[in-house]
Amino acid sequence: MQLKIGIIGLGRIGRIHYNNIRHHIPEADVVMVSDVDKNGLPEDVPQVDAGTLIGHPDVDAVVICSPTDTHADYVDRCARQGKHVFCEKPLDLSLDRIRETLAVVREHNIQLMLGFNRRFDTNFMKLKALVDEGKIGEVQLVKITSRDPAPPSVDYLRSSGGLFLDMTIHDFDMARYVMGKEVKEVYAAASELTGGAVAEAGDIDTAVITLKFEDGSMAVIDNSRKAVYGYDQRLEVFGSKGMAHVENNRPDNHVYYNESGASSALPLHFFMERYMASYLTEMTAFIKSVQGKLPVPVGGLDGLKATMLAVAAQQSVAQHAPVTVAGEGKPASVS
Repeated sequence: MQLKIGIIGLGRIGRIHYNNIRHHIPEADVVMVSDVDKNGLPEDVPQVDAGTLIGHPDVDAVVICSPTDTHADYVDRCARQGKHVFCEKPLDLSLDRIRETLAVVREHNIQLMLGFNRRFDTNFMKLKALVDEGKIGEVQLVKITSRDPAPPSVDYLRSSGGLFLDMTIHDFDMARYVMGKEVKEVYAAASELTGGAVAEAGDIDTAVITLKFEDGSMAVIDNSRKAVYGYDQRLEVFGSKGMAHVENNRPDNHVYYNESGASSALPLHFFMERYMASYLTEMTAFIKSVQGKLPVPVGGLDGLKATMLAVAAQQSVAQHAPVTVAGEGKPASVS
């Protein structure tokens, strides 16, 4: 029996999920959509307001791709209506609001999955498998490079929560996912170096973050909002038995040599090209989890912990010192 899905928010990510569900996942279908912008919405599915969609008896699950400041409210309302939820990250910019929402989710016993799509990239999944199979040995160091080709708009930056909550949050989740351990200390340094929209929004665009895990192992993340050569996504895992790494995906693998040197294709331009397949894989996983009444692979607690690390990184930059993380990941004190 098909899972009947409603989608709230038909921007770039929403349209990716819409097309994947409608055309590539036969176990589910989109039965209605909602977006504040009525222009350009799909004509072959009913368009309603968010409240109507959440409360509609024909909707089994809701995919939330609206602006960040609406996520927690919509998840809360879906839970109270008994609707399962797939929500893009982050759940909210406030840790307290996230905790409140997760309590409602637990109370009403719905499935909630967060959209950390990089976990579902085939290359990164292979590295995770090598770690889980013990082929890397005791993992001692993870290195993550994540650089965007260009900053988003000023309006987006002003509402995004900043680089750590908007962009690095994926890397925080990836570090926890690959390591299979919890972070105990965060130390971050950051600057605004590219000017333009980032400077106008009062944000940062360049950062290096060191994470220390509970056993003393570490992860190093470097970020930039502006890599002129394209979308730079690399991952390396180093351990007692060896090392594995993933390089950038490119449109093709050719390398051209002549008397002046060598050249090759640049990395894929942005996340929609780089992670197109992973969006399909993650949505398929959500639907299978709901239909099979199985735990989702990326739950609300994962989203909370990644957000906590982002908040700790913000504190570390402000205080020019490492921030220790205690318990569920709540930033506890300056080291």
